[in-house]
Amino acid sequence: MTETHVQASVFKARCLAILDEVADSHNTFIVTKNGRPVAKLVPLDAPATTLGTVTLLADADADYFSTNEEWNAEA
Repeated sequence: MTETHVQASVFKARCLAILDEVADSHNTFIVTKNGRPVAKLVPLDAPATTLGTVTLLADADADYFSTNEEWNAEA
């Protein structure tokens, strides 16, 4: 991972392209104004997946899952 300095005016003109580069290459950008750092753009870690993490703790055969009433989705 590298750190690149970019002037604020260049960042403004190329913002979306720089964001894509951060996402793709995981490079860090330091945005400067008049040669002084004012912001740091860093890549985010990939979000953790939640697939398969929910567990039903109730008894699926319990009476409270059914009202014994018919249901019409078009009504």
